[in-house]
Amino acid sequence: MNTSKVKHPLDQKKVVVIGGGVIGASWAALFLANGLRVVINDPQPGIESKVCDYVAQAMPALQALGYDMRAALQQLSFESDLANAVADADFVQENGPERADFKTALWATIERSAPAHCLFFSSSSGIPASIQASQMQSPGRLIIGHPFNPPHLLPLVEVVPNPQTARALIDASLDFYRALGKCPLEIRKEIDGFVANRLQSAIFRECVYLVSQGVITAADLDSVVTQSLGIRWATNGPFLSFHLGGGDGGFSHFVDHLAPGMETRWREQLASTVHFDEATKKLLVEQIESGYGDRTIAQLAEARDEREITIINSARKAAQ
Repeated sequence: MNTSKVKHPLDQKKVVVIGGGVIGASWAALFLANGLRVVINDPQPGIESKVCDYVAQAMPALQALGYDMRAALQQLSFESDLANAVADADFVQENGPERADFKTALWATIERSAPAHCLFFSSSSGIPASIQASQMQSPGRLIIGHPFNPPHLLPLVEVVPNPQTARALIDASLDFYRALGKCPLEIRKEIDGFVANRLQSAIFRECVYLVSQGVITAADLDSVVTQSLGIRWATNGPFLSFHLGGGDGGFSHFVDHLAPGMETRWREQLASTVHFDEATKKLLVEQIESGYGDRTIAQLAEARDEREITIINSARKAAQ
């Protein structure tokens, strides 16, 4: 963690955050917590107050994770001209609109203006680096650094290289995110949605199906996850969980004895039809309002953050 007694490896390095929306502002808060000089590039009117407000709201959570945030905002500045913003940058974390045309033009400009040592990262949740870098002279410089929201809290960063990216650059990217206290994992092949969002989409498809079929309510389904799978996967993940579920025989025993039933459910799930049609959307909105409408979004988010911080800190303590 960043303390006053130990110099942080990223102290005074400069990171340019492209886009100051929810993801960009969350990244900015984490970068500031780690001693980086943060420059926000975003043409949106009033972006300064929006980012500063977000960082201020994120401070208690980051302090609960052990960061010293007392001087954080002193390291934050804004530059509307992209070329000027990246001229002396050490890192760029892009969080712009999820449009390939926007990103390809953006990275071509950044490449022309940034120093040769600068590392280029995109937070994109689905547009691979090879597409975004199509107008770059050295496309291998661009790497996906996809966080899980909110980036200042959740440890995962999916590091998805361009197929042309050199091994040394991949390793430098992993080191950068590790220095931030993140858990960066290299995704070895470009694939639509990468890994975490593909898992999330697959699970959520079944969630929507079960609620739409009247099997369970939305709020109760959330409880199923938080009281079983969420705890299990937060500590072990699916493969290790099933390895342990096989007893002394491990995963091999699990496959031999329990996989046939799982395959039956797979076939049933693949045959089922799930759509966000108007009727399904209306049902889900009504049930979510019924289950959570007594609290504002801000109150729900605050409670979420408290729970996530408790889990993260507990996991760190258990790993020591």
